[in-house]
Parts: sequence; structure tokens; C-alpha cells
Amino acid sequence: MASNDGAVVKDLTAGTFAGVTQLLVGHPFDTIKVKLQSQPVPAPGQQPMYSGAVDAVRKTVGAEGPRGLYKGMGAPLATVAVFNAVLFTARGQMEALLRSSPTENLSVYQQMVAGVGAGVAVAFVACPTELVKCRLQAQSALAGVPAAAGAATSAAPSFASLEPAIAASTAAPAGASAASIKSSPPPRPAAAAPIKMYNGPLDVARHVIRSEGGVLGLYKGMVPTLMREMPGNAAMFGGYEMTKQMLAGGRDTSQLGQGSLLIAGGVGGALFWASVYPTDVVKSVIQVDNYQNPKYKGTLDAFRKVYATEGMKGMYKGFGPAMARSVPANAACFLAYEMIRGMLG
Repeated sequence: MASNDGAVVKDLTAGTFAGVTQLLVGHPFDTIKVKLQSQPVPAPGQQPMYSGAVDAVRKTVGAEGPRGLYKGMGAPLATVAVFNAVLFTARGQMEALLRSSPTENLSVYQQMVAGVGAGVAVAFVACPTELVKCRLQAQSALAGVPAAAGAATSAAPSFASLEPAIAASTAAPAGASAASIKSSPPPRPAAAAPIKMYNGPLDVARHVIRSEGGVLGLYKGMVPTLMREMPGNAAMFGGYEMTKQMLAGGRDTSQLGQGSLLIAGGVGGALFWASVYPTDVVKSVIQVDNYQNPKYKGTLDAFRKVYATEGMKGMYKGFGPAMARSVPANAACFLAYEMIRGMLG
């Protein structure tokens, strides 16, 4: 029992360091991914807000400075210890269950099974954390939509309540309601300040708990989160182990150097997103959907509507930045984990 407790503490510690490393390397890429995923569908004949990843980086830095690339990092930074501690500890416990002896080296298939178990556990941390992160990352796109002239603003507006205004703003001047566009010429636009919806992670959480069903509101998107984490972590940990065993020439990977661990971690991260990316797109659109007037009735409905509206291209919005982030971020994450875990014995 004491040995198992020691292993848990070591996994918790190493996972925490690994998560911080991963976040610092990968968050700017993640910000661009979410901006591309959550940008409104342009009206016919109009250009999208961001034409691609490079355009999103240029506009984000131009409007918000380099700090804009790290927007929303407070939520994952505050919970990164819990997230990665749960992920690596759950994986470690699954490995212990699958081993017939304490020194047995597991197969790639067994590592995939361990990844599924770790994915179930970590989904309960990932869902509320990413709901907060997605809303903060996406709000800069929505904040540029001016408020309708004369419209009352509430103290805690719904994140997706601006979606109709976004669509209208691409076809008519600010200040014109949907009804006035149809019935009369649009009025001369008045200057209006952009709407800032949330002041930070805690403000998002407070709003969701108060206005979107209590604590359970933070778990909006739990189904696609599980659909992402279970197969995604199976692919990641399986790919990581497969690459290590290929580089080592067998199941004993204890003598691999840091370069080999970086390569294996990068492969694992790439396989995570390659296996589940459309599910992540659906998770993002559900988590920023309007609570009171939702576009999507559930996960399958979101899949259908995203595909019907934007085709297969819509299912892979932001895929480039996700892959660009995943390789270096997971390479750094796994290397940090292995180094700290090795130091702890």
C-alpha cells in the first residue's frame, strides 16, 4: 500500500511539472485554434473573420498585443496541476492494474487501454476548465461586434447572445436590428464600444453557475469531451509507447535519451489530434453555444449542423494550429514528466 501511495505522489508531482511545461509551450497555438473554431460563419459573399492561422495570429497580436495569444491561460494554469496529475496518475494506476509483475514492460495495446482509463478520469477536469478557456479565447472575436443602438445590456450577458449580432454586422451597419434591416433603410451607424463579456476565468465560472444551471453548467460539453479524451489518450499513450519501443528496439525503453523521448512525445501528441479533432470542434461550439436559445440540441446535432453548414472543412477548423501546438507541447510535456519521474525514482 505504501509503495502504491509513493507511486501516486510521484505521478502527481511529475504530472504537474509536465503540465506547466506543456501549457507554456502550447497555449498560443491553442488560442489560435479556438479562435478559428469559434469564429462565426460568414454571410454569403462575405469573407471570414480569419482567413487562416497566420491571419488569426496577425490580427490577434495587432489588436491585443502578444498577451492576446495567452488569453484564457489563467483557467488552465490554475488547474494544470489537477489536470495533469489526474491524467498521469490515472494512467499509472491503470498500468499497475494491467501488469502481471511490478517490473513488466507493457505492450502498446496495454498502454492504449491505460490511456482510455486516464481519458475517462481527466474528462471531469478538462470539461469545466476548457469551457472557461474557450469562452475567454473566443470572446475577443465577439467583443468586436458593437452593441445594437439602444439595446439594454445585462450585468452578465450570455456568451453566445452576440451571435445574431455578428451575423447582422456582416450584412448591415451597426445599430440596425434584424427587423429594421428588412423594413427600412439602415440608420447611420453610431459609435459604439465593443462588448467585453467576461473579466477573467472566475467571472466566467460565476456567470455559468448563476445563469446556466449551476455547477452542472460547467460540464456543458461533457459528452464530446469524453468522446475526445478516451480515444485521444488511447492514441497518444499508445503512439508514445510504440515510438519509444521502435527507437529502443524492444519493450525495454529505459535507456532512451532525451531526444528520443522528445520524438516519441511529439508523435503521441500528433496522434491525439489526428484521431479526434472533429470531436474537439463540436465540443468547442457546444461550450460557447447560447444557453437560453441553443443552436445545438446535443452532440450528434452539432456534428450534423457543423458538417451541413461548413462541410468537412468545418470539422477541421483550426487543425493546423492544433497540430503545430501538439507536437512541441507534448514533446516537452512527456520529456518533463519522464525527467521528473526519473529524478523521484
